[in-house]
Amino acid sequence: MIRAGGGRAGETFVLDRDRLTVGRRPESDIFLDDVTVSRDHAILVRRSEDYYLDDLGSLNGTYVNRSRIESHRLTHGDELQIGKFKLAFLNR
Repeated sequence: MIRAGGGRAGETFVLDRDRLTVGRRPESDIFLDDVTVSRDHAILVRRSEDYYLDDLGSLNGTYVNRSRIESHRLTHGDELQIGKFKLAFLNR
């Protein structure tokens, strides 16, 4: 589950599939409407029991715990930053 802070405070996204798209495209599973977010910015992928956040070559980058990443295995409490949006990875 991901809960957004900042511009989308309080919104929750349930990770109920093996792949979720993140971006400014309205069809994205996690739609982040701001020019700092690429249309196809990143993807959340379940690999075995873990979720990974993969950057899709975004212009402004994808960050986990303030470090720019290409691919990162997420753990409970990780802070994600995509454009101006801050999100927290909350693992049940």
